[in-house]
Amino acid sequence: MRDKVVIVTGSSSGIGLATAIKFAKKGAKVMLAARSYDIIKVVADDLNTSGYTAAACKTDVTNENDCRNLIEETINKFGRIDVLINNAGISMRALFKDVDISVMKKLFDVNFWGAVYCTKFALPHLVSSHGSVAGLSSVAGFIGLPGRAGYSASKYALHGFLETLRIENLKNGLHVLIICAGFTRSDIRKKALTADGTPQGFTPREEEKMMTPEQVANAVYWAIKWRRNYRILTLEGKMTALVKRIAPRFLEYAAYLKMKNEPDSPLN
Repeated sequence: MRDKVVIVTGSSSGIGLATAIKFAKKGAKVMLAARSYDIIKVVADDLNTSGYTAAACKTDVTNENDCRNLIEETINKFGRIDVLINNAGISMRALFKDVDISVMKKLFDVNFWGAVYCTKFALPHLVSSHGSVAGLSSVAGFIGLPGRAGYSASKYALHGFLETLRIENLKNGLHVLIICAGFTRSDIRKKALTADGTPQGFTPREEEKMMTPEQVANAVYWAIKWRRNYRILTLEGKMTALVKRIAPRFLEYAAYLKMKNEPDSPLN
C-alpha cells in the first residue's frame, strides 16, 4: 500500500478514523472525508507531523456535489486514486409502522447514495489504477433486522450495487470488496435515528464486549491488500450468512428474539 492513494469517507470517528490511520501508517496517502472538517483536519495534520501523508476534505456524502468535489480534491492533491473506502453510515431504531418516512430516506441518502455518488465520480480513476472499491456493511445486509428496516434495506441495496459493479468490471481489473463488520464500539448506536428522526442518544448494547474500530480497520486493510471479494468478520456474521441459506425461517425467529431482548427494544 505504500504511496497508494486512499479515500476514506466517514473518517472523523469510529471505523473510518481507525481505517484512515491504519492505511496512513502503512505508507498510503490518505484523504479523510467527513462533515466534521475540524476533526479530520486535526487528524490529517497530526499524521503529517508524524511523517505520514494525509489530507482532509469536508464532505457530506448525501450531497452529490460534495462527493464530486472530494474526488476532484483528491486528484488535485495526489494525482491519482487507488482505493475508495465507502465507510460513512448511520443506523436507526424504530419499528417501520412508527417511523417517519424521512428517516428511511436519510438512511438511504447516507448508506447507499453516499457510496453510489463517491464511486461514480471515482470510478474512471480506479479503473485506470486497477484499484479497489470497498463498502462497509454488516450482518444487516444478510438478514432484515427488526427495528432497523431502513438500515437493513440500505445495506441490501449496497450489496447489490457493489456486486453489480464487480461483475461489470471483471475485465477492467477493478477490485470490489464488501466487508461485513460485527457490532463495533462506536457512536453509531448513540447517533441512531429514532422514529421521528432524532438521535437515540444511548447504546442498548455492552460496548466493551464489541470489536474495536482498530480490529475492523486491520481487517479492511488486509482484505483490500489481498483483494478479497467478501469479508465477514465475526463468527455470528458467518453463521448468519450460512443459516440464511439453509434455515431462513429459523434465522428470522432468532433475529426477532435477539432484537426483542435489547434494553428498551421497540419490539416490546
